[in-house]
Amino acid sequence: MELKLKRPICFFDIESTGVSVVKDRIVELSVLKVFPNGTSESKTWLVNPEMKIPAESMAIHGITDEKVANEPTFKQLASAVHSMIKDSDLAGYNSNKFDIPMLAEEFLRADIEFDMSKRKAVDVQNIFHRMEQRTLSAAYKFYCQKDLENAHSAEADTNATYEILKAQLDRYPDDIENDIDFLSDFSNRQRVADFAGFIAFNDKDQEIFTFGKYKGRLVEDVLKENEGYYGWIQNADFPLYTKKVLTAIKLRNFNR
Repeated sequence: MELKLKRPICFFDIESTGVSVVKDRIVELSVLKVFPNGTSESKTWLVNPEMKIPAESMAIHGITDEKVANEPTFKQLASAVHSMIKDSDLAGYNSNKFDIPMLAEEFLRADIEFDMSKRKAVDVQNIFHRMEQRTLSAAYKFYCQKDLENAHSAEADTNATYEILKAQLDRYPDDIENDIDFLSDFSNRQRVADFAGFIAFNDKDQEIFTFGKYKGRLVEDVLKENEGYYGWIQNADFPLYTKKVLTAIKLRNFNR
């Protein structure tokens, strides 16, 4: 089943030096942009992370220091990547927990504004886990009856994710609507403000902290009660996008 789109959606996958959004960097990025009329375009970039790629990461995706040594940095690529995705919703496999926070972090490090508040995010892994509980390779086999060749290649994983979502729509027509708003809500297990999950929404659509001594407390109340907590987060190893969201909340309440 083809997607019913109101605007473009970009399926994307990231390979990186590791799993820390704050400390690690992108080494490969693949984007498949699907338009409402059914046409698509794709682009894959190798990225110089400006740091050594750990052996355990190279073993997974096969990208070596030598392979990316002469490739552009993300900062050099950021404008081109942003131009491709700026008018689009986003989709991926485990993208809400990793790929979107990592992409946001790289954009902010490159001084390019990145805001998820005006776009939808569809995490195909969460749909799969809610319905079947499997991995990407198993999902591809289960839904598409194909073996995933070149797994952990960003381009192969991106294309597989797009195919899986279309197959999920075919398989669950009574449970899943072919609508990006529905798919975004359905594939988000927790409503978070910052995608990294440090700030979430409660049942009254108010931002709350999800960690530490203020877990479950309203962010605006904590910032009023402990003015130093904002500064501590800004100077600690939290994702830049989390810091950006926290600053927006602080300014919003300051301007009331």
